[in-house]
Amino acid sequence: MHGDCGLHDTGWGHPEHQGRLPAIVNALYRETPALLDHILQHEARHASEAQLLRVHTRDHIATVKAAAAEAARTGTVVRLEADTVMSAASWDAALAGAGCAIDAVALVMTGRAHTALALCRPPGHHASPGRAMGFCLFNNAAIAARVAQAEHDVERVLIIDWDVHHGNGTQDVFYGDPHVFYLSFHIDAHYPGTGAAYETGVGAGIGTTLNVPLRAGTPAAEYRASFSAAVRSAFAEARPDLVVISAGYDCLTGDPLGGLMLEPEDMHAMTREVMESAEESAAGRVVVVLEGGYAPARVGAGVVATLRALAGLER
Repeated sequence: MHGDCGLHDTGWGHPEHQGRLPAIVNALYRETPALLDHILQHEARHASEAQLLRVHTRDHIATVKAAAAEAARTGTVVRLEADTVMSAASWDAALAGAGCAIDAVALVMTGRAHTALALCRPPGHHASPGRAMGFCLFNNAAIAARVAQAEHDVERVLIIDWDVHHGNGTQDVFYGDPHVFYLSFHIDAHYPGTGAAYETGVGAGIGTTLNVPLRAGTPAAEYRASFSAAVRSAFAEARPDLVVISAGYDCLTGDPLGGLMLEPEDMHAMTREVMESAEESAAGRVVVVLEGGYAPARVGAGVVATLRALAGLER
């Protein structure tokens, strides 16, 4: 985590507001006695612009930076798109969010931690190389994967995205890449309207994208069965050196932008399932990157469940 992530001010009427991280921190604080001997807390560094360029165009980076400067000059928010808002502090927050994901990978790849959870804000999986959208400025998970390849001698990465919305930005980044497998679980025809089952990649990347669109209201048992089958298939195909989970908690029951029926105990079980699958090919290296989730108390409970799984604790 980095303190700058909390300064990204979209306004309290925006779903991705400043209350999200404090709700998670408060939930983790209540778990401190159980977690204290099992986790390493780490304050991340900002991502460098060179690291951002591994995914994003120079024009896009310049646009985000200029929007934050304009917000500082005018004292108001700036909209890159109708739902994607920037304040004066958003540039630093975006660098910090990407840096959280990058440092989580570094901790795992250097052996300081077996698994890691990056509390990134703003989220990232809708951000494509040249466009901010869907509350996302930079694609934290994609940047972390590219930095892992460039700086940690990682060849193959599996990205598992369980946010209720399809991660169109992540898919765009890796759609033609045979070394990064993207697996997404999301509501069919939900925002942003991408992620059909027939979208499987292009060129050398054909077969390295697996979309699992689900109907709204899918019960947890049905979701979990689909999850297990797709995870097995993805691991068999990807043979990853590193696993990155784009963890959106808007898949939990009661999320105002959701529509699925999962509970925190499902997050725990799904995390454990990924960890077990990662033991063989990825030496257990799993990095979880925060994405969406807009019922703050529910997000806190979901993150606690995920962290307990990562720490080897029962739900």
